[in-house]
Amino acid sequence: MHSSATLRIRAAVVLALALCAPLAAQDRLNKRIDQYQHEADPVRKARDLAKFGGDQVNLAKKQLKTGDDVAALRTLHQYRDEVRETFAGLQASGIDAEKKPNGFKQLQISLRENIRHIGDLIFTIPVDKRPFFRAVRDDLIQQQNDLIDALFPRTPKQHPKEEQP
Repeated sequence: MHSSATLRIRAAVVLALALCAPLAAQDRLNKRIDQYQHEADPVRKARDLAKFGGDQVNLAKKQLKTGDDVAALRTLHQYRDEVRETFAGLQASGIDAEKKPNGFKQLQISLRENIRHIGDLIFTIPVDKRPFFRAVRDDLIQQQNDLIDALFPRTPKQHPKEEQP
């Protein structure tokens, strides 16, 4: 059997770890964002964002749970801006997304998942604050549609015109 002192020590250690875990997660996210911001290659930048974008959405969710809706909206704005910047970098690189989808594909897949999570998040906030969060989600939906268009461009079928007699 464990003595009560041992149980108290274990409880204190578990509590300390529980309190430090969110700080460690936030620190990891900040390091990933810093690495992303210093990355020059647009494909690697897109892959990085695809990896930590969900963490940003989860951070916004936690911020909402603590009642800090301003911070949550700021976090989602940051994510939206990163998506815009990353997609613009991919486009500016001249890479044909249809032929070489690396970066484009990862960003689109993660964006689709994060848009769904943001949509779920919107239902948890008061009705009067939803339009601000919907605006961010709508911007992300537009970015996702642009990514899909880049990955799957619609080219009209080439039919030679029949000459009229």
